Amino acid sequence: MKLSEKSLIPLYQQVMDDLKKAIDAGVYAPNHKIPSEAELSAIYSVSRITVRRAVEELAASGHLTKKQGKGTYVNPPKLARKIWQPSSNKSFTDVCRDDGREPGARVVSVETIEARPAELEALGLAEGSSIISVRRVRTADGVPVMLENNFFPATEEFAFLLAEDLNDVSLFDLVRRRSGHVAGATSLHTIEAMRASGEMVGELSVGAGEPILYERTNFLDECGHPLMTGRNYIVGSLSLFEI
Repeated sequence: MKLSEKSLIPLYQQVMDDLKKAIDAGVYAPNHKIPSEAELSAIYSVSRITVRRAVEELAASGHLTKKQGKGTYVNPPKLARKIWQPSSNKSFTDVCRDDGREPGARVVSVETIEARPAELEALGLAEGSSIISVRRVRTADGVPVMLENNFFPATEEFAFLLAEDLNDVSLFDLVRRRSGHVAGATSLHTIEAMRASGEMVGELSVGAGEPILYERTNFLDECGHPLMTGRNYIVGSLSLFEI
């Protein structure tokens, strides 16, 4: 492709725009490597410095991932999710299917633990109460997207969670079928930016320091009573939140 040196648009941005069009058109497929800096420099007849800046901008926006010693790869399309509304919500499973993806879930741990102050408040429990912690890695088309942490009151009503196979199932659907409760409105929903560290690096296959979205959500049941509380770590480069 011949770029225009007379254009008001900088050369690196012209390269970036053309690469993005090629990604969107499927010329460079998800999880596949794009040409090297030297090859792109020849393709666009520009310096490697110009190419490097274009690639870095696309990596920063989540379209590409640079792998040390291996090259630069195309990221899968971002999973589009609606920002939770006070009166309704969708499960991760439904969000994936709406976006044409295959949802998945891999259990990290299921255990009974002592509730911390934040969980006591969210679930309306007395001090010293126990909760059931369900930690899973959620995937879209097999790609890790979110480290999911859901907490339920450790009551007989939710004891089935400790024995049930929670791999590749929707917790919303399972809770509805086994307890009769429906996750309806939310009393809290916040999203904040942070960087990947510790367990997130291994479970989500991301690099240390990669952008992560930390999501906190308190769910109410069909009667407006506390049902569960979620603390999720979402891969920022693979997710898009819409209003």
